[in-house]
Amino acid sequence: MSESSSTHRADGPVGVGLIGAGMISDTYLENLTGFPDVRVLVVGDLDADRAREQAGKHGVAGWGTAEDVLAHPDVELVVNLTVPAVHAQVSSAALSAGKHVWSEKPIAVDRATASALVEQARAARLLVGVAPDTVLGPGLQTARRLIARGDIGRPLSAQTVIQYPGPQLFHPNPAFLFAAGAGPLYDVGPYYLTALAHLFGSYQRVAAVGISGRDTRTIEVGDLAGTEFPVSVPTHVAAISQFSDGGMAQSLFSFDSPLVRAGSIEITGTEGTMLVPDPNVFTGDIKITRAPSMATLTDEPQWVTIPAEGVVAGRGIGALDMARRIRNGGDVVASADLGLHILDVMIAMDESMQAGQMIDITSSVAPVPPVSETWNPFETTIG
Repeated sequence: MSESSSTHRADGPVGVGLIGAGMISDTYLENLTGFPDVRVLVVGDLDADRAREQAGKHGVAGWGTAEDVLAHPDVELVVNLTVPAVHAQVSSAALSAGKHVWSEKPIAVDRATASALVEQARAARLLVGVAPDTVLGPGLQTARRLIARGDIGRPLSAQTVIQYPGPQLFHPNPAFLFAAGAGPLYDVGPYYLTALAHLFGSYQRVAAVGISGRDTRTIEVGDLAGTEFPVSVPTHVAAISQFSDGGMAQSLFSFDSPLVRAGSIEITGTEGTMLVPDPNVFTGDIKITRAPSMATLTDEPQWVTIPAEGVVAGRGIGALDMARRIRNGGDVVASADLGLHILDVMIAMDESMQAGQMIDITSSVAPVPPVSETWNPFETTIG
């Protein structure tokens, strides 16, 4: 949902409550507690002791359960870091409590629930934003500006690759990442698919094939190391996408590769090819090469390196962008409409794997607004 909010207080930092004190909460709390336009008031989790630990670690005064976060009178924006299967349930409860919501991806695990959530927010005149917020970072935003300037001509196609052995290597409790609503398509796919939506616009149709390398996985770190768990989703997915404006892309998402390739987004235009920074991080160099002449056709490509321009922060800048919209109005960059469209694309890829044919995308999203070159997460913009 990209419209402005009309249910906000007049001034002062936006009060934030965080639900879900798992592994990813560390980086959110590190960043959100450093942004002057927001004030983290409370951390909640099913395990209240874990919430207390995270709150104390990051200097947050309040802690408790999800219900404690929703009941806090000064929380205006809930940051939903729960597991994918309950994203929509927690977000809906937050909306019912009169709170705006920033949710980790995906927005939900099925189209109907996601659509109902968007309509609930619209009816309540509340904002919903959906990860990834890496696309707000200087890396992709600089690439967007260079493409808009015509540095590679008209964008025609993209190739993206993310492959590695899987999150059981580093996550202390990764079983949910191999369950419905996850796997490489839903876990890491949103970084790449959302980046492509920023660059090419709405998806028109997709096709995909997928396999699973193993029926079970074994946790390799933490207290549960050595524990085996089942795999219930494809863990190696190859996809092709067509965009409404005429571009196309091919993408690989894998938890099955001993050879690690991450962060690869290659955009080919009529006048050159661009390497875009890793969409799972916030910055990085952009590289551009031009079309070779006949004399240089077999030579190594000559790359021009362009540093990303802008202030680098980290996870949480999407919630910060929402907080500023709550106070000042305007369109949320990582909007619910965008999150809904990306979910639609991923589900269509799943459907294509099952049906063995291309699937039309019935949803669309308005052009995603760019982020200003002067956007600074550490600046005070709320009086």
